[in-house]
Amino acid sequence: MRLLIDDADIGEIKRLYDLYPVDGVTTNPSILAKANRKPFDVLKEIREFIGREADLHVQAIAKDAEGMVRDAQAIVNAFGEATFVKVPCIPEGFKAMRLLKEKGIRTTGTAIYTPMQAYLAAKSGASYAAPYINRIDDMGYDGIHVTKEIQDIFEVNHFETMVLAASFKNSQQVLELCKYGVGGATVAPAVMDKFVNNVAITAAVDVFVKDFEHLAGEGVTMAELL
Repeated sequence: MRLLIDDADIGEIKRLYDLYPVDGVTTNPSILAKANRKPFDVLKEIREFIGREADLHVQAIAKDAEGMVRDAQAIVNAFGEATFVKVPCIPEGFKAMRLLKEKGIRTTGTAIYTPMQAYLAAKSGASYAAPYINRIDDMGYDGIHVTKEIQDIFEVNHFETMVLAASFKNSQQVLELCKYGVGGATVAPAVMDKFVNNVAITAAVDVFVKDFEHLAGEGVTMAELL
């Protein structure tokens, strides 16, 4: 399962890249708004840091298919061929996905709340389909169950489209989809940090260090000892 950072804070992106084996970054207009800077400047900085080959997801803003295609072409021209253009899963969006597929531009179907949206995105040639786990939960449905249904639909229909699950509220949700074998998850920094934020883990490491220092001296590590 591919693991991406769902954020536009370059400081957080650098911190998480340093610590974890991440595969790229996803953004949307709301995430870019939180950065409170010009969108181009933020995205350019992210692309320069993660490199030209890493996945970067950037959303088209136009509401009509032709406008989405123009947005997509501008996005790829600005940020490289490894950039996936996020297209909302609405009727005009499905049209845009088909047109962009013909042009060789990769898309991510976004704003997915139902399996049928994901099915149509896959039929339209999207590379990824991004169901919103927490937002589906907030509507009174089960976001994890819906995402598993989407994964099953893709497999039984032999679609090449992969799930890129988004909008997580806890690490357990990510784990459930990791076990199910979805294609990817894009996770906010606060949730990613909770993957291994466990009192028992920290306590075990502290005990190991304390026991070693009892033998070798306070502050001594293997580097100093050997």
